Amino acid sequence: MTDDLDDLRKLLQAAPARDAGAKARAIALAMENYDRLQGSTDAPRSSEDRQSPAAPLNGVRRMLNFLTSRPALAVSTSAAALLVGVMVILPTADLRLPGRASPPLADAPQTASPKATVPEATDTGLAGTTGAAPAELARAVEADSLSSVAEAEPMADAEVVGLAEESIVLPAAPASNLGDARTRMEAAPEGGTLGYLLPEATIAATPDLAQPQLEDTEAYANAPANPVKVTAEEPVSTFSIDVDTASWAVIRSTLNMGVLPTPDQVRIEEMVNYFPYAYAAPEGEAAFASTISVMPTPWNPGTRLVTIGIQGAMPEVSARPPLNLVFLIDTSGSMEDASKLPLLKQSLSLMLSELRPEDQVSIVTYAGSAGLVLPPTAAKDRAVILSSLDNLMAGGSTAGAEGLELAYQVAEGMKAEGEVTRILLATDGDFNVGVSDPEGLEAYVAKQRETGTYLSILGFGRGNLDDAVMQSLAQNGNGTAAYIDTLSEARKVLVDQLTGALFPIADDVKIQVEWNPAAVAEYRLIGYETRALRREDFNNDAVDAGEIGAGTQVTAIYEVTAPGSDALLNDPLRYGSAAATETAAAELGFLRLRWKAPGEDTSTLVETPITGTESATDETRFAAAVAGFGQLLQGSVYLNDWGWDQAIALAVASRGEDAFGYRAEAVNLMRLAQSLAN
Repeated sequence: MTDDLDDLRKLLQAAPARDAGAKARAIALAMENYDRLQGSTDAPRSSEDRQSPAAPLNGVRRMLNFLTSRPALAVSTSAAALLVGVMVILPTADLRLPGRASPPLADAPQTASPKATVPEATDTGLAGTTGAAPAELARAVEADSLSSVAEAEPMADAEVVGLAEESIVLPAAPASNLGDARTRMEAAPEGGTLGYLLPEATIAATPDLAQPQLEDTEAYANAPANPVKVTAEEPVSTFSIDVDTASWAVIRSTLNMGVLPTPDQVRIEEMVNYFPYAYAAPEGEAAFASTISVMPTPWNPGTRLVTIGIQGAMPEVSARPPLNLVFLIDTSGSMEDASKLPLLKQSLSLMLSELRPEDQVSIVTYAGSAGLVLPPTAAKDRAVILSSLDNLMAGGSTAGAEGLELAYQVAEGMKAEGEVTRILLATDGDFNVGVSDPEGLEAYVAKQRETGTYLSILGFGRGNLDDAVMQSLAQNGNGTAAYIDTLSEARKVLVDQLTGALFPIADDVKIQVEWNPAAVAEYRLIGYETRALRREDFNNDAVDAGEIGAGTQVTAIYEVTAPGSDALLNDPLRYGSAAATETAAAELGFLRLRWKAPGEDTSTLVETPITGTESATDETRFAAAVAGFGQLLQGSVYLNDWGWDQAIALAVASRGEDAFGYRAEAVNLMRLAQSLAN
């Protein structure tokens, strides 16, 4: 190193005299270097410097490796000496912006390059000048400095500013801004050095934000909203119980994407039945207890809401029969998304802790073809079951029919006397192979339920969700349908409500209400459009209806109008009148509930009068708020001027006890829907 320092000392002592033409030659050399560098054919940048968290350190690492070598130390020391000499010889470049005086460039032509760029740094030094003579190096250094302050004319589409090994492309500014920049540059004093000046930054007008659109391959099971019916013409209303909750989760998923749900995604009965209510439990050996309440209609003061709540009995967990559970899992290519198969595996893992040692689990998958992944395994062997779930991968088409057939075969081999056997189908609903006849598939499922194996559906993901197929299979399989969009929803369905979801206490549950024409002139059932039954189906035990699980609740809401009310929508009949006895005149209607015990062929009937004096509670008022929310989403014509503010206020005022936060979430979703609707 002593020799290098001696060389540096000699160079400093032998600094050449000031050369008046040096600046002009430096500019000329800068222009030459600039033109040459425009066609640079340097090798592409190493891929190790791109898209890697460690990329910023790669250049530092290479630099240190180079600088610590002995040749590099000698070269860098010599270059430092030469640079010091250049600083002594040449005046400092004037980097001032236009409008400030600058000494003229002696003997230099006042030209500006059409584009101003900073040459890329290379391992060979500035503009390839390593090893050049001191005078040439001096010219190169000054040229490099001046090239960065040459006047810049705007490009047609973008300005390119070279920065070391990167190039930043700046969007072109509006013409007016470019003109202003050019004016300021041209205003520089004659002979002055023009600074590199980019156009003023402008904020472009924000385009209208388009709402995200789901793929148009989803299908939903729904029907037109129930109309108002004239009691004198049609006094009896009959429908099947529904305890599905899929619609609420779909609505939540849609709103959280910043989109209002379409009317066909909204099934009001599933929204109302999503929430737990504090209904009275049945007494003794009774399977059900009924709770009825009557209140003024929030959206129509001329009518009343009649809410019917059904509470199923909840046996002790220790008294549950052994459970044979077949996970039928869709592993087709459409399930690859994080909200599908990965969430599905997490969800099913949650419920394993709720199973008892004597329960059995089997796993069947289907994609291009169906396969048995896990033979019947005791629930106590959680590690084996979890390992089988973790190894599932998505790929192939969706052979749903073949998967169902294999799942029923496996379930049949797991059965034993006194046990419950159920298939839990987890899918996005995309059955695209082997289902040329959906009605035939539904008939197959309906036939299998007669053997005692029930089918429930868990839906995952969006984009190609076939809710219509899921609903149909669940209804024909004596099961329930739920949609899981979050792990919290999975816990609600598969942990908190596991007993009700998997252990039935009643099959073919039907409700029939006969309205008294003397007290009710018109009525409307809110929701249950897809569960409507004919009047004669109520007494026919061969007609399938909904299933009720242990501890399950069901809520139904009617809007009724008294004779003579200003809210009547139909004119009275000229040739018809309602004759009522004194006993019947004191009643609004009569509730009939019919069901069959699991495995039985004969139904049980329970009847309860609706007097109209039953009081409302926070439970029924909150249910009314949710029913109003659903009608707002559907654009119902029956709400008059009642809107979002009123629905939110009613839900907040009647929220009551909310141990799991479901009702608070409902209020937030109402507020979100209001914002999206306005």
